[in-house]
Amino acid sequence: MSDVQIQQFRDQIQTAAHANTVLSIEGGGSKAWYGNPNTHKKLLTSSFHGILDYQPEELVITARAGTPLSTIEAVLAEKNQMLAFEPPHFGGHATFGGAVSAGLAGPGRISGGNLRGYVLGTRLMDGQGHDLLFGGKVMKNVAGYDVSRLLPGSLGTFALILEASVKVLPKPAATASLRCSISEARALTVLNKWAGQPLPLSASCWIGTGDTNTDGELTIRLAGAIAAVHSATALMKTTLGASELDPATADVFWHNLREQQLDCFHDLGGDEVLYRLALPAICPAIQFTGFSSSAASHKRILEWHGQQRWWYGPGDAATQAKVKAKAIEHGGHASCFRVGSHGVDQRFTLLSDQAHSKALVAVQNQLRKAFDPSGVFATGRLP
Repeated sequence: MSDVQIQQFRDQIQTAAHANTVLSIEGGGSKAWYGNPNTHKKLLTSSFHGILDYQPEELVITARAGTPLSTIEAVLAEKNQMLAFEPPHFGGHATFGGAVSAGLAGPGRISGGNLRGYVLGTRLMDGQGHDLLFGGKVMKNVAGYDVSRLLPGSLGTFALILEASVKVLPKPAATASLRCSISEARALTVLNKWAGQPLPLSASCWIGTGDTNTDGELTIRLAGAIAAVHSATALMKTTLGASELDPATADVFWHNLREQQLDCFHDLGGDEVLYRLALPAICPAIQFTGFSSSAASHKRILEWHGQQRWWYGPGDAATQAKVKAKAIEHGGHASCFRVGSHGVDQRFTLLSDQAHSKALVAVQNQLRKAFDPSGVFATGRLP
């Protein structure tokens, strides 16, 4: 059956190439809202599913693109293993291929690394219908250009992912979550200090408002060896006056943070945008001055020890430009992650807008031309 489905993909792609039409790749549709607006014809992968190989002792799993992400996680849990980057589902129909294509990571990204670093190999189909294999199932199996690492974050604008092999990790022996009240500036200082020490920091989240005089709520997750977690727990209770959350409450919090189901993510108005800022670890608290007073009072969320920050603000072009410029000024970038009902035209910061990334524009264009000369996957979801 898989050969039949692959031929169907090839026929659809080649037909589109000959007709100069565009196809939008979609698995479960759980992230259809993510990326620039897209109304092109769908190439559906949800029926192309199944785990092809799982080697717990080698810490590698291989599956087809349409495999439900929940199925992958359930199989790993049976062997006390996990996807360390904690990909968000954003719905019950999230697929393995969709997770790879979106390239998003959850709270564990700061300790476990990003999704790209776990992709070992891929099987893909390019814009001409060629069935291609890259990488493999071990870490040291790449010679030349590592094409597999190009796919995470490409949002289906590069090629169709058929299969992928990713590295998995054992679940930690112990975990603990602590919470305290603290200002944004102090939270950033403490987290950056502790990140440079041999502490089992697994995730962090600070939630507060734009008012710098008001403390917010900092939640920290520890994960690792039992002795290390116990020692770090005592340190944080003493240093910050933090209290430990019961395991059930902690699990719900980190799940809801990953899926953006916390109350602080539910205030998006029609004319507003949830901005995502990716910033260097040393970046201080950013003041969003010159914006509407109503936006300044909205919740602000910091993850990954401050390297990922969320802010609600107006969705007009002027505000978008200011937020993106502010992120670039601090050595990072910004995107309009979620948008209100009125939408926006450009959700990502362009590579050409960033001094350190301008050279990548030519590389990106050449790669797209090589893998998709007819523009079959040129949906514009990713600029």
